Amino acid sequence: MTGKASRGVVRVLSPSAVHASLEAIVAAHRAHGGAEVALTFETAPALAKRLAAGAAADIIIAPPKVMDELVGTGKARAEGRFQLGRAGVGVCVRAGQPLPDVSSTEALTTALLEADAVFHTRASSGTYVAQLLDRLGLAERLRDKIRSYHDAQETFAHQLNSTGRDIGFGGLPEIRRWRERGLRLVAPLPPDIQHYTAYLAALAADPPNRDGALAFFAFLSSAEAKAILVANGVD
Repeated sequence: MTGKASRGVVRVLSPSAVHASLEAIVAAHRAHGGAEVALTFETAPALAKRLAAGAAADIIIAPPKVMDELVGTGKARAEGRFQLGRAGVGVCVRAGQPLPDVSSTEALTTALLEADAVFHTRASSGTYVAQLLDRLGLAERLRDKIRSYHDAQETFAHQLNSTGRDIGFGGLPEIRRWRERGLRLVAPLPPDIQHYTAYLAALAADPPNRDGALAFFAFLSSAEAKAILVANGVD
């Protein structure tokens, strides 16, 4: 239990891949009497820019490379940071579309070449997808079909408004979060090309709400929080 001694708002800055997980963890934390937690979501690259521009945060969640940069620039503490979880990449289509065969790299390649458009973000999962398409020799062949947007919110909104036979890519937790809005998970990427992004949690170098931050940070590493993460596709 966190107790009600932690007063004020705890500000958490995080990539949107753990959006649903964090919302549920915050609700559980509050049920135990914890402080109010304000969540701000941004892509990993933009997250570092926000902090460099002076954005306030008590707790920061980021992939390892970005977290190392934040520690190096004095924005996050190195001590105590831990891996919150990791998320793989999935393939998605609009509900009602025929499901493409993506059971192997070869099948996925065929499906992409037959698609009318290919959607991905410019966040962590999208950066990997862009590199993957290049590695598979598909980047140039798909150049006129690729639709790349800032984050999952933009990407999936455009995909859902499309009318063609489209294929999208995104972090598995994000695809799951959009199911009720009409997005359907086809499958995770085939094992030989699957990619996982790890997410680390760290205290800000000088958290404005130190007591509240320490309490919520401890809850993030609890078994209850881990169960919530797993339930939302972050293992």
